[in-house]
Amino acid sequence: MKLQVKSYTDEFRLQVVQEYLNTNASQEEVKKKYSIGGKNTITKWMRKFALKAPSEQQIESQRTMGKQKEKTAYELELEAKVKKLEQQLDYQGLKVEALSTMIDIAERELNISIRKKSGAKQ
Repeated sequence: MKLQVKSYTDEFRLQVVQEYLNTNASQEEVKKKYSIGGKNTITKWMRKFALKAPSEQQIESQRTMGKQKEKTAYELELEAKVKKLEQQLDYQGLKVEALSTMIDIAERELNISIRKKSGAKQ
């Protein structure tokens, strides 16, 4: 009696691999759900699509990052303060650029030197 070899589409394979990676189900559970045979079938499909299961360290870091999303009132206040200071810094930069442009125009139009020369005696 010959073994019947099933042929799966790439879309189906990718769907199975993504379900395995995105849920807490084991490979055996996923294989049983979709009636997939073979000991390393899902692992082979993962290699084919260049996907790999996240390591324990990656899973733990994702959990930690999820907990860190909740910011305290103090952190939110500091972020608002930083944003305000960045806006003020941008404004001051524009102001300096505008004043420098005004000086350049005045020196060119009026033929006078306004800027202090470096190394000049005081």
